[in-house]
Amino acid sequence: HQSSSRNLRQARTLGFGFEAPPLKLPLQTMASEPASEIDEGLYSRQLYVMGREGQAKMAASNVLIVGLNGLGVEIAKNVILAGVKSVTLWDPTPTTWLDLSAQFYLSESDLGAPRAQASVARLAELNPYVAVAARSGEALSVEFLGEFSTVVMVNAPLETQLEVNDLCHTSNICFVACEVGGVFGSVFCDFGDAHTVTDKNGEPNASCLVAAITQANPALVTVLDDTRHNLESGDCVTLDGAGGMEGTLTGRTFTVKVVDPYSFEIDCDTTAAGPYTTGGYMNQVKVPETMKFKPLRSSLADPGDFLLSDFAKFDHPPLLHAAFQGLHAWKAKHGGALPIPGDEQAALQVLEEAKKAAAQCSALGLGPDAFEGKGADLVKALSQTAAGVLGSMCALLGGVAGQEVLKASSGKFTPINQWFYFDAVECLPSPRPSAEQVTPMGCRYDSQLVVFGREVHARICDLRYFVVGAGAIGCEMVKNFALMGLGCGPEGQVIITDMDTIERSNLSRQFLFRSSDIGRSKAAAASSAALALNPNLNLTTHESRVGPETEGLFGDVFWEGIDGVANALDNIEARLYVDQRCLFYQKPLLESGTLGTKGNTQVVAPFLTENYGATRDPPEKSIPVCTLKNFPNQIEHTLQWARDWFEGGFKQTPEDANKFLNSSTEEFQASLQAQQNTKLDTLRRIRESLVASRPKNFDECIAHARLAFQESFHNSIAQLLHNFPVDQVTSTGQPFWSGSKRPPAPLDFDPADPDHLMYVKSFANLRALNYGLEGEAHWDDEKFKLKLAQVEVPAFKPKDGVKIQTPEEAEAEAKAKEAAGGAAAAPEAGDGLMDVDQQCAEIVAALTAVKQAEFSGGHGFKVTPVEFDKDVDEHMQFVTSCSNLRARNYKIPEADLHRSRLIAGKIIPAIATTTALVAGLVCLELFKVAQGKPLEELKNGFVNLAVPVFAFSEPQPPAKTQARVTGRFAHEAQAGKLVKAGRPVDVSPAAEGAEEGGAVLWNWTAWDKVDVTGDLTLKELVAHFTDEFGLELTMLSHGVSILFSFFQNKKKTKERMPMKLTELVEHVTGNPVLPAQKYVIFEAMCSDEDGEDVDLPCIRVILP
Repeated sequence: HQSSSRNLRQARTLGFGFEAPPLKLPLQTMASEPASEIDEGLYSRQLYVMGREGQAKMAASNVLIVGLNGLGVEIAKNVILAGVKSVTLWDPTPTTWLDLSAQFYLSESDLGAPRAQASVARLAELNPYVAVAARSGEALSVEFLGEFSTVVMVNAPLETQLEVNDLCHTSNICFVACEVGGVFGSVFCDFGDAHTVTDKNGEPNASCLVAAITQANPALVTVLDDTRHNLESGDCVTLDGAGGMEGTLTGRTFTVKVVDPYSFEIDCDTTAAGPYTTGGYMNQVKVPETMKFKPLRSSLADPGDFLLSDFAKFDHPPLLHAAFQGLHAWKAKHGGALPIPGDEQAALQVLEEAKKAAAQCSALGLGPDAFEGKGADLVKALSQTAAGVLGSMCALLGGVAGQEVLKASSGKFTPINQWFYFDAVECLPSPRPSAEQVTPMGCRYDSQLVVFGREVHARICDLRYFVVGAGAIGCEMVKNFALMGLGCGPEGQVIITDMDTIERSNLSRQFLFRSSDIGRSKAAAASSAALALNPNLNLTTHESRVGPETEGLFGDVFWEGIDGVANALDNIEARLYVDQRCLFYQKPLLESGTLGTKGNTQVVAPFLTENYGATRDPPEKSIPVCTLKNFPNQIEHTLQWARDWFEGGFKQTPEDANKFLNSSTEEFQASLQAQQNTKLDTLRRIRESLVASRPKNFDECIAHARLAFQESFHNSIAQLLHNFPVDQVTSTGQPFWSGSKRPPAPLDFDPADPDHLMYVKSFANLRALNYGLEGEAHWDDEKFKLKLAQVEVPAFKPKDGVKIQTPEEAEAEAKAKEAAGGAAAAPEAGDGLMDVDQQCAEIVAALTAVKQAEFSGGHGFKVTPVEFDKDVDEHMQFVTSCSNLRARNYKIPEADLHRSRLIAGKIIPAIATTTALVAGLVCLELFKVAQGKPLEELKNGFVNLAVPVFAFSEPQPPAKTQARVTGRFAHEAQAGKLVKAGRPVDVSPAAEGAEEGGAVLWNWTAWDKVDVTGDLTLKELVAHFTDEFGLELTMLSHGVSILFSFFQNKKKTKERMPMKLTELVEHVTGNPVLPAQKYVIFEAMCSDEDGEDVDLPCIRVILP
C-alpha cells in the first residue's frame, strides 16, 4: 500500500497530468547482462563513429530515463541500440490517446497502462546486450539516482528538474533534460564540474607527408601541395621519421598554429637541428579536454551562449528560454495541466509569464518590445500547441538528446554547452486553425490534430508516398509515416521498395528489424513492423531496385499516381535516377543522408526548388596506377593495392581460368582480342593457376603463399631499388626519392612476426578455397612455421632493362593522351607487339593441350573465385596484413584490422541518433510541402551532432532559361491563362514597351515540359511549334536517335513527315513504343524568324 501511494504521489510530483495505478512489478529486467567483449558483428558501423574506447565506456554505463512519452521512447530506443549497459525507465503516467501520435511502442490496447511498464518489453527486444527495466516504485532520491551514470528527464515539471539536477550535480551524475511540445523543443545538459572530452569532433586524425621543415623558432612545417593538413590552431601533432631532424622531433608532441591550408608552425626551436631531408609524417594527436557545466538553477538565470539551431532564427533561443519557463509557470498554477489547444486566453497568460521570466533573467537581454509582434506569436504558438507531441519532433530531438547521453557515457564528442532550443514554427498552418479544428477527437492522431488541425491531418492521411529504401533512414521514415497517419486515409498509401536483405550489422540502427529477420527482405520486414505500429497503414511492398530495368513496374501510371518520394538510399547513382523521375513527373522529393554523426536533408519541391541533381559533388579523386604499384605514401594506397591483389589473385584469375576451361579455343582467343594491353598477363596468370602452381594439397598452398610474400615484399622492392637506387638524383640534381616518393626497403621473411605469419595463413587458406582444398585456418602457428621452414625460396637476382614508370612519366603520358583527344598513344616500332602475339599463341597452345589431357577438355574441373567481403574476417586478415607489410616496405604508418576494414571496405559509419534526427527533419518538411508552403519557409539542413552544429538554409530556386517565343503561347501567357502546377507560367515582355500579344520571354526551368496531346504526325508537330511558339522546328531527337533535321536528306524528310510520332520512333530506332507507355519524350532544336537558336524544354507527347 505504501509503494502504491508513493507511485501516485510521484506521478503528481512529476506533473505528467495523470495519476498512475500501482505497479505490481516494481522491477522488470528484460535482457541479459552485457557481454564483456564488443560484438563487432552487431556494432560494426557504429564502432567507426564511437570508437572502441567509447563503445567500451558505453557498455559500462547505466542510464535512467524519466518520462516515456514519444521523446522519451525515442531517446531510449537510440541509447539501447547504441549499446549502453542498462536503461531504466521511470514513468507511472497512464497512456492516453495523446501519446499514440509519437510513442511508437504504445497502442490502443495500452490505454490507461503506465507508459514505462507498457513500453519495456518492446524496448528490450532492440538489443540483447542491454538490460532494460521499468522501475516506477522508487522516489527519485539520491540513493536511487546514485545507481546511474546518466539521468534523462523528459517533459518533467521545472521544479522537479531542478530538484533532480541538484542531486545529480553534487553526485557527479550526468544530467540531460529535454522537452517537446508542438513544433518546439529544448535540450539542457549538465555533465558536472569536470567532464573529460577525449575527442571533441570525431574526425579521423589528420596524417600527411611532410615536404619541408624550416630551421627556425618556431619551426614552420609544410606538407605536400596536393594534401591539406586539415588542422586547426591548438591541435597537437607528432612528426615521425623526419630525416635530418629525428633527434629534435622524434618522440615529442607539438601544439600547432595554422598558417595556411598547407603549412603550420609548431612550438619547437629547430635552429640547432640538421636540415630536413625527407620521409617525415605529420600525425595528429587527440588531447583530452575538460568542460565545466553549471547546474540548472544557475544556468536558468545565466544561460550563456545558446547552441543555435538556425542562424536565420538567431533571436528565437532567448525568447524560447523565457517562453518555456512561462509555460512551466502557467502549468504550476493549473495543477500541472497544459493549456487547451487553441486557447487564446491561456496563450496570453503564458505570454505574460514569459515576460516575467525574461525580466528576472537580465542575461537574455529581452525588453518588453521582444514580446510584441513575431515574438508574441512565437510564445503563443508554443502555448497553443504544447499539448501535442509530434513523432517527427520526437525523432529529431530524440536524436539530439540521445547523442548527448552517449557523449556523457563515452566521453566522446563535444556536449551541448548547455542549452539547445529548436522550433519549426514555419510548419504551422497559416492562419492558425480554429479551436474546433484543433480539438482532440479521442483517436491515435490527437497530438497531430491539436498542432495542425483536422484539415491538414486529413490531407496527410490521404497522401500516397513512395519510400525508396528500407535501411536505417527508411525504417525511421516508415515509423514516422505510421505515427503521422500518412497513407492511412481512404486515398492514402505508402509504397516501400528495397532489394536488399537484412544482415546482422543492420540491427544496431535499423530498429524495425530483429535477429529473427536476418536474411529476410528489408522491405517486407519493415512493412510488417510498420503495420504493428499502425494497423491502419495502407502499405504496398516491392523488393525491386528503382532504375531503368524496373520501369515496367515503376512506369508512367505508377509515378503519376503518387504524391511524393522519400529517398532512403545509400548511393548517388540511385539518388540521381529517382531525382530524374521526380523531375519528369513533377513530384516532391525528400532527400536525406548520414555519415556518422553528420546528417543532411534536402527538400525538392516542383517549380519552387532546384532538383537534387542540379548540383553535384566533385568526383572522388582516384589514385594513380604508378603510385599504387611502386610509389605509395599513404595507408590508403597500400590498402587499395592489397584489395587489387585480392581481386586479381583470388577472384579474377580463377574466373579467367574457368572462362578458358569452359570456352572453345576460338571463343577464348576472340575474347583475348578485346584486351590487347593485358592479354599476355591474363594468359600467364591462367597458366600459373592451372599448370605451374596448381596446388594438390594444403602444404603447397602454404608454399605458394611464402613465395608470394617473397615476390611482393622483397623481390619487387629490390628490383625497384635496382632501377632507382636510394642515392639517385634527377636530371635537375634533385634526389629522386623526395617529395611524395618514399624510398622502400625489402622485407626479410620472419615467421615470428605476426603480420608475416598472418599473411601466409590467410593467403594459403584463400588459395585452398580457390581449389576446393581443405584449409587450416585454425592451425597452431607452430605447425605453420614448421611447414614454412621446408619451403625453398630461390635467391633473387635483379634484372636490367625492366621498365618502371615514375609518377612524372605517368603525368606526362596523361597530358599527352588528353592533348590527343583521349586516345592512347600509338605504339612505336619495336614495342614487341609481334612477340606478344607469338607468346600468347604459344601459351594458348600449351594450355589447350593441358586442358585436353588433364581437365577432360575443360569439363569437371573448376577454380572457385572468392568475392571480397569486408565483413568476412578471413578476407580482411589478408588485406590488412598485405597492406601493412607493404606499408612497412615504405615506412608508412600501419592500420589495424578495424581501420583497414573501414578504408578498404569503404564503409559508411552510421549511428541511430543521426538517422532518427534526419528522418525527423524530413517529415517536418513533408508537413510544409503538403500545405504548399512557399520557398522561403522550406529548409535544407546540415547537422553534425559531434561538434555539435546545426545549419539550415533556404533551398535554391531552379535555374531559369529564357526562350523568346510568340504565337498562341505568348498570347495566352500574357492574358494569364497559362497555369502550370497551380502557378502562372513565368513570362516577361521580350522588350520594354512591347505591345500585348507580341513576343515574350518564357523563363522556363528543368521542371517545365512542352506538353503535346495526341500521337501527332511529324508534319503536325512542326506546324504545332509554328502556331504555338512562332518557332521553326529544326531538329527532333528521341534518346540518341535523330528523327528529323533541317539538313536531312529531302527524301527521308518527305517519307517521315506523314508518320505518327510513335511510328517514327519505331521506324528509326527499331524499338516499338510499348502499349502501357503514357508518354514519349523528344528533344527539339528550334529557331526564330531571325534564324537564332531558341532553347525549349523537352517535348512530352501524351499518348491517347
